[in-house]
Amino acid sequence: MKPSRGALYLLVPALLIFGLLLALPLVNVAQESFRLFVPGRVGSAVDAPLTTHNYRELFTPAYLAYFLDTFRIGLVATLVGLAIGFPIAHHVARMRSGPRRTAWIGFLVAMMFLSALARVYSVSLAFGPVGFLPFFARLTGLNPNSGQVTEALVILGLLHYMIPISALTLIGTIQNVNPRLAEAAQALGATRWRAHLSITLPLSARGILSAFLISYTLSISAFVIPMVLGRGRVLFVSNLIYSRFSEVANFPSGSAISVVMLALSMLIIYLVTRMATRRWETA
Repeated sequence: MKPSRGALYLLVPALLIFGLLLALPLVNVAQESFRLFVPGRVGSAVDAPLTTHNYRELFTPAYLAYFLDTFRIGLVATLVGLAIGFPIAHHVARMRSGPRRTAWIGFLVAMMFLSALARVYSVSLAFGPVGFLPFFARLTGLNPNSGQVTEALVILGLLHYMIPISALTLIGTIQNVNPRLAEAAQALGATRWRAHLSITLPLSARGILSAFLISYTLSISAFVIPMVLGRGRVLFVSNLIYSRFSEVANFPSGSAISVVMLALSMLIIYLVTRMATRRWETA
């Protein structure tokens, strides 16, 4: 369908604003990533020579560890958030319209607007030295200052975002699944959980994919949560970018890390979407 002239008139200013606010800054970041950084100055000089050093140094073990921790911990938090958010979404979606349903949706939305610092420090207080951490450490035999415990705290902080996002994304999807299908499976002898695994879950696959992509994108781009709950032991790529720009003033290195992180994130989204689409086309 060919767009009308009026639609084109509306599209042009939107594209201009998009270019000024997003595309142009990203182009500047990409250009800066190829500049040579001279210690002792802020950023690179205007006439600084072009180099690929900022990208080559990212293949060292120290930098690779940041990327691996970011994608690994983000994936764990996203999957756990989906596993918890799906039953919540199913419960809310199957409720009749009324005060209880409104309260549930209002609570999930309110969790989205809760201050990041408030939620992070609430986790830090509840699971810190004055909270449940000593009891948890005695129960599991882990050192409270170990890397496993620190990663668990970061995941708990990420779940504050992942659970409400997953639940809100999945409510509409589950509403579109006819509950009579699962009831028919149970009438034919399937258990309740088996009926949901074979009926409700596959029919909600597209919503689950959307919830996964949204949650995973927000997880790997988290900044405050790993900075506070990571205690300097678990840091994400976003924290490394902040350090390069604000603490070291190495703009070329920070720009290179930003470009690589953006490219990897887009690649993951493309591959996951492509694999899921092919699976649905062949099903």
